Amino acid sequence: MIGMRQLMLLSSPPIVNRYNRCKVVSSRSNSSSSSSSSSRRGAAAAAELRSPDLVALEYADLKLEEMDALQVGHVRIRQHVNPLSSSFTLQVPVPIPDWKQVFKDSTLPLMVDIGSGSGRFLIWLAKRSPQPKNYLGIEIRHKLVKRAQSWVKDLALNNICFMFANATISFQQLVSSYPGPLTFVSILCPDPHFKKRHHKRRVVQQPLVDSIVNNLSPGGQVLVQSDVLEVALDMRGQFDAKEGKLQHMDSVDASLVCDAQGWLSTNPMGIRTEREIHAEFEGGQIYRRMYQKI
Repeated sequence: MIGMRQLMLLSSPPIVNRYNRCKVVSSRSNSSSSSSSSSRRGAAAAAELRSPDLVALEYADLKLEEMDALQVGHVRIRQHVNPLSSSFTLQVPVPIPDWKQVFKDSTLPLMVDIGSGSGRFLIWLAKRSPQPKNYLGIEIRHKLVKRAQSWVKDLALNNICFMFANATISFQQLVSSYPGPLTFVSILCPDPHFKKRHHKRRVVQQPLVDSIVNNLSPGGQVLVQSDVLEVALDMRGQFDAKEGKLQHMDSVDASLVCDAQGWLSTNPMGIRTEREIHAEFEGGQIYRRMYQKI
């Protein structure tokens, strides 16, 4: 999390949020033209703070940027991917791995992050889990998986793995073959695919929801969230429909408070995803629902 010194750096001088970047604003009023000119030069010389900088601060203790500079460098990736494209290679389930080779102890409880993106979020959790647990990130963009796996290797973590796979196609086969219990599934800010004709591309479809619920161990949990209300409502509707098998966490844990619309008021994970940071930086809201299997 961001330290006190970093918070002080972020809070002074004042910051204006707009168009995915911040401009430093002078806090002093200058009467003389020479002072104004000096202030303008100082402002021009100052680096502009952007939301990627906030991501770097949030995950600074992982030192992943230092690893990038030494090894893989900057990775350019497509922001959105069509999982139904005929040219896409993952239209069949990926081969089941030898879980004993993937994790040091393959009988531990498993958390699966569907659409794990860069992997920073899951790596942070894997390093700080208060209880022994394994972590699996499923991501459809191969470059991100490759880089995340290089980070895992450099950090010498044996409780986390990233797989290049289409979760809609491969989730059932992967989790049903895992030797330990599936205790947590997260779907955090998935690609929105706004156009109605593209809704079939969204990751949260009925077969995936059924597979999550059926494979989740009793007491296991599901967290879904999005900064796009329409997408959040879509996911919420599908998981709320499992009322006989799932219950919302605010009825289980009184510390998880919801707003008047039934969205979780706070992030229960202890760290924000990169998309959360970007969205909140731009003044957006994160819509969260969390469920527990009965």
